[in-house]
Amino acid sequence: MSYAFALKVVNVYKCIASGSGERVMATQLLKSGTSIGANVHEAVRAQSKNDFIAKMSIALKESYETEYWLSLLKDSEYISVADYDKLYKENCDITNVISRIILSAKSNDNKEK
Repeated sequence: MSYAFALKVVNVYKCIASGSGERVMATQLLKSGTSIGANVHEAVRAQSKNDFIAKMSIALKESYETEYWLSLLKDSEYISVADYDKLYKENCDITNVISRIILSAKSNDNKEK
């Protein structure tokens, strides 16, 4: 899910950077949008439950940042409303999944104590 999203972000970055020349916001979107999956991937190999929660929490923060850059790119008309809607929905879905995973991990952690 997060890997497929990262690929879409890469493609959006390529379109924005090559078409309009806007690189600052496009690069910020690229960084945050691909970081989600990288942190989820890293969490899978976490050394402890706390490490897992920390990595997933970073992924969650990156998804919130991605939401910001998507909104800014849409409102400044660097991406279309249609592209924004697709990416925004997918990012929200990822955010919800990561949030539930973190809550579940924390809940399981509290039960073990």
